[in-house]
This record gives sequence, C-alpha cells and structure tokens, in this order.
Amino acid sequence: MDLAEGFRNHREKIVDKWVEYTLSTYLSSGFFIKENDKFANPVGGNIREALGRLFLLLCKGADSKEFIPPLEQIMSIRSVQEFSPSQAVAPLNAVKHITREVFAADKERSQLVGELYDFEFAVDLAVLAAFDIYMQYRERLYQVRIKEIRSGSHILTDSRCPSHLLPGKALKKG
Repeated sequence: MDLAEGFRNHREKIVDKWVEYTLSTYLSSGFFIKENDKFANPVGGNIREALGRLFLLLCKGADSKEFIPPLEQIMSIRSVQEFSPSQAVAPLNAVKHITREVFAADKERSQLVGELYDFEFAVDLAVLAAFDIYMQYRERLYQVRIKEIRSGSHILTDSRCPSHLLPGKALKKG
C-alpha cells in the first residue's frame, strides 16, 4: 500500500476534518459548518471548495505555484475578517496533523505516517505562500482605505446618511 493510495482512500475524510477545523475558527462556525449550500453560505462553500482543490495539489506534489488559486480563494475571505496573519493561515497547517491522525487510525495505512515528509513540506510551502497572499490582500485593503480617506468618500461609507452632514439638516414638519 503506497501513500498515493492512502490519500485516495482517505481524501474525503481528511478534507472534511480540515474544512470543519478551518470553519471552526469563525465566530459563526456552527452555521458555516452545517450549511452546505454555497449560495446560502458563501464562506463555507468557498473554503470547502478551495481546501478540496488544495489537498489534491498537495497530495500529487504539485509545484507550489499551483497552490496560488485555492490559497487566494481562502485568503481573500480571511483577509477581510478580524483574523491576525497567524490566525488566518494557521488552519492550513492543520492538514498535517489531521492526515497523520487519519492514517494512524487505519491499521493498514499506519506505516504511511513515516512517509509524509514531502507532503508536510508541501503544506509548509503552502502556508508560507498563504501568508504572502494574505498580506497582499491586506495591503490592498489599506490602500483602498487610504484612498477613501484622501478623497473624502469615507464620509459616505463610514457615517450616517450624507444629508445628516448638511447644515439645517433637520426638516421641519409642517
């Protein structure tokens, strides 16, 4: 029994646990975990889809450049939320532990735990790439925010109705 077969046999279980762990980092984790409809739950749907694609790439030993699309899908979501950089990328690292746990629990594949070095190295590369992507998205957000402040449009987006700012704003009822 080789590692590729172990990944194929346990792919769904590993990805499900990985998705559940990742979604558990959100405040509304119960909803994100339970709701499978991508339209009712775009955060959960996108995380689920991206982690599934990323797992396949990690298993086949893909070039780290191939990790970018699913990582961007995940980090574009996590970068606009209240996560620190380490909190945003930490769930990606969890797949190493989840995979070891799943393989160790399977008597036929428990010896594969010792063969996970390349897989775990690929995960480390993905985590580093995710950190870079997260920081790029945060930089974009800050640039947009600075542009809003400079242009004055933050008054429109961060305050009450613009008419509230006009002198004599209170309309007199007749």
